[in-house]
Amino acid sequence: MRSDRPMRSEYMHWAKTLQRARFTLAESGMKAVSLAELGATSDDVALAPPFGYGDPRLRDAIASRYGIPRERVVTAAGTAGANHLAMAALIEPGDEVVVEHPVYEPMETLARHLGAVVRHLPRRFENGFRVDPDDARKAVTSRTRLVVLSNLNNPAPAAIDEPTMRAIGAAAEAVGATVLVDEVYLDAAFEAAPPSAAKLGDVFVVTSSLTKVYGLGGLRAGWIVAAPPLAARMWQLKNLFGVDDAHPAERLATFAFGRLGPLAARARGILDANRARWHEFLTERALDLEAELSPIGTTSFPRVVRVDADALARLLRDRYETSIVPGRFFGAPQHVRIGLSGDPEIFAEGTLRFGRALDDLRSGRA
Repeated sequence: MRSDRPMRSEYMHWAKTLQRARFTLAESGMKAVSLAELGATSDDVALAPPFGYGDPRLRDAIASRYGIPRERVVTAAGTAGANHLAMAALIEPGDEVVVEHPVYEPMETLARHLGAVVRHLPRRFENGFRVDPDDARKAVTSRTRLVVLSNLNNPAPAAIDEPTMRAIGAAAEAVGATVLVDEVYLDAAFEAAPPSAAKLGDVFVVTSSLTKVYGLGGLRAGWIVAAPPLAARMWQLKNLFGVDDAHPAERLATFAFGRLGPLAARARGILDANRARWHEFLTERALDLEAELSPIGTTSFPRVVRVDADALARLLRDRYETSIVPGRFFGAPQHVRIGLSGDPEIFAEGTLRFGRALDDLRSGRA
């Protein structure tokens, strides 16, 4: 076994052991929807799955959302499962893979686990973490086989607009590469969202799920949109990974697709309340935190100016029962990620504690 092949995600271990707190400002996905809120009953759940490759009703619901045929849809265990399946189908050991930076750590770690040689495509703080098409063209070389992006970005809520996405696709296509776009946060841009990359050509492979915006993470309802021959290859690879998804979750996910409008309205209400408070807090703390006041997304990724970001995260957790995500997990150690998707009362109290921790560190009371 190669000694440099990563076998764990440092971020996911942290998230599963230290992310939750009394006042959690660390979660990027909407707080969970109950069965009652969803409107589902036991009649909407079944244990015996249909025979074949995924529940056709769920695949049809996903396909309808994109305006594509069912043959382009592969279901998976959440966006994480979708990204794993897609990357495993697209990467050979030694392939060059261009990965955005800052990056959601499991994405880069997975590419390295699969044997890729990783190059970074910068998303610059000075540019609001947007992708510059010139940077994309420079990052892609004749050896590149895959470009990995998130839209909206995680950790920062920056969108890639259609012209930029097309430019990235053209650069990749010119060298025979594919572009994988994780769109799990895209619906959190609401009417400001750019079109899905799934609509821009076969050079793009798109992943997403019902987790981050719709509060249905427990269903692990993820999917991949790809050209039919590639989708067929992914189904065959899935036979080695996990064979089938949990059918009760498939049934509830199919049910949920008929109710995405109300679920999106729920998400928007929560995000609007927390975003208003967060922007107020950023204005109050302009000497301590630097961040764009973004109107979209479920996260913010401020740069911590006058104190150490890791020390801030530790103090918040240890003294103030409040959690934020250290930016080192995204390759940006002087930043922290804030999730805007929790209960507004808890979020508001968490920001007050955030301010106290900043004051403690600056005054030497830590």
